[in-house]
Amino acid sequence: MACIQPDGTLSRSGELILLAVHSPASPEEVVKETGLDLFVVRAAMREFIQAGYVEKEADRYRLTPKGEAACEGV
Repeated sequence: MACIQPDGTLSRSGELILLAVHSPASPEEVVKETGLDLFVVRAAMREFIQAGYVEKEADRYRLTPKGEAACEGV
């Protein structure tokens, strides 16, 4: 399940995940906030890191300026 659509927009699950990372969050915290499965959250984080929306610090993820900008439209 892709969180970033081919046209660059976010899927609904992608929006939920980015909004859940408004402050540094672990994958488990994102699961609690979104209700999504852990494997979906982990796959999304890999996708968001590669696209430059999220950075990983230890076991937590935080938004980059690009990720913050993406959340403004949600």
